Amino acid sequence: MAKKGEADLGGQDKAAAMPAKELKKAEASSKFNPNSFIQGIKEELDKVVWPSRQQLISESLAVILMVILSATVIYFVDNFFGWAAKQVF
Repeated sequence: MAKKGEADLGGQDKAAAMPAKELKKAEASSKFNPNSFIQGIKEELDKVVWPSRQQLISESLAVILMVILSATVIYFVDNFFGWAAKQVF
């Protein structure tokens, strides 16, 4: 519902209904600012919980072992189906 003095846009973009002068002000304030971008990156990186060295090593080893295990299982299943296909055809 439109407020007093505003037109009901009925789902239209509000920027399209803004006067040109107000639209230019909104565009000028939304320009890219490298300093604030870098500051935002630093703030987000400060929120990251970095793993300890021991945790990083143990989880990396777990991932490597699971990849090796998965590759080995896929290798044997592929060989089995290759052998079965040779028996049938």
